[in-house]
Amino acid sequence: MIADHVFFAGINVLLAWSVYVVLMTGSLSFAQGMFMAVGCYTAGVLTVNFGWPLIPATLAAAALASVVAAVVGWPALRLRGVYLILVTIGITFCGRVLLENVEYVGGVAGFSGMSGATHVTVLVAVALVGAALFWLSRSPLQRIFDAVREDDRVAASLGINVPVVRLIGFAGGAFIAAIAGSLFGHYMSFVRPESFDILLSVYVVLYVVLGGVNNMWGALLGATVMTLLPEYFRVLAQWRPTVFGLAILLMLLFRPQGLLAFRTLSSRWKPAKGTTTNTPGEQCKTATS
Repeated sequence: MIADHVFFAGINVLLAWSVYVVLMTGSLSFAQGMFMAVGCYTAGVLTVNFGWPLIPATLAAAALASVVAAVVGWPALRLRGVYLILVTIGITFCGRVLLENVEYVGGVAGFSGMSGATHVTVLVAVALVGAALFWLSRSPLQRIFDAVREDDRVAASLGINVPVVRLIGFAGGAFIAAIAGSLFGHYMSFVRPESFDILLSVYVVLYVVLGGVNNMWGALLGATVMTLLPEYFRVLAQWRPTVFGLAILLMLLFRPQGLLAFRTLSSRWKPAKGTTTNTPGEQCKTATS
């Protein structure tokens, strides 16, 4: 039982991070359910029908999901606001309808035969993806993402290719979601297209909103808390949508930036060689005195 809880918490953390990567570029995606399905079905076909090991199949499925995200995201990411949200919702619906009509992967009846994933596998995936995001938060690419998110016009005036940056974030989020989908399918052994509907994508976005959109730890906290809380408080399990709605309402009223509102610093100030080690504030005081 505990292993199941750990597994599903890890899956939701990966999905929340997939949304967080997209949010870093100032976009919001409700298409993570579709990319999760791409990872699940692609890796399932490779392992069940072609005998691939789980890890290579997962990486291949994640790469395919990134390519799909790049193809559909290139025109979609030129939209902003509610129009982009509607397009990503449409992508999720189209993905489900497509899976329901492809007999090779079982259609409406579903796809089975997958195995090999455990809660340990998911914990390793969470650790690796978390390490990659931590490195990203300290890299120059994070500062480019921040510039595009804060003001894309100013970023474009600085020579940043805004559509490409947003596409990188969109494809990166799809890569992480596909990893979660592959591990989910190989743990459950049987999946159906309805397992990846729009409600899944909505829940994943809510995990990030509750935890905090400004750092990777907020997504981890939101996904973990909102996954384990209904499991250990059974009275909440039957009222899951209501609990989510109330949580979102309270967060918007009292803490709109989420539980963890701080921003991860992507760079640190360093004194030039041959100068004193005063802080920038102390240097300003010295200059004005």
